[in-house]
Amino acid sequence: MAQKTAGDGLFYLRRHLLLPPLNSNRKNKAIVNTLSYRTKHANSKTVTREWWLVDADNQTLGRLASKIATLLIGKHKPSFTNHVDTGDHVVVINAEKIRLTGKKLTDKEVVTYSGYPGGKKVESPKKVLARKPTYLLEEAVRGMLPKTRLGADMYRKLHVHAGDKHNYAAQKPKPIK
Repeated sequence: MAQKTAGDGLFYLRRHLLLPPLNSNRKNKAIVNTLSYRTKHANSKTVTREWWLVDADNQTLGRLASKIATLLIGKHKPSFTNHVDTGDHVVVINAEKIRLTGKKLTDKEVVTYSGYPGGKKVESPKKVLARKPTYLLEEAVRGMLPKTRLGADMYRKLHVHAGDKHNYAAQKPKPIK
């Protein structure tokens, strides 16, 4: 430990002088070694995954999709690492009862393209919900995930169901509001 003295104070190189709190009786000063601190990065072996249950009944589409995307990415965890899939599994029930604000249910256009000439299909969200109730929520969440292989892995952990029944009771998903 190299130390230099200058005037009335002590200066430590590579170590920090920790002073006792002002309301303390302690007179001595403690030296804390800050070089021993190391940031722990998550990897695929250290990630613990949880299961969440989300009820989409009367929830706004975009706001709910944003919360679900945060859970899938893993940004709610202190161990979040952007190059590792640290996200959790999310089970969504009642996707058919999702809510769109304003006149979006009739005025908005959902565009799909088959990949063939003339294969562009434009529908209103009302028709899409009648045909496939989970599609709007799945696509809203997919648009909020990274457009990479990691994003594809995150999307596979999303389980959307139109009704209130799901097949994941064995995983004991925690309900979230």
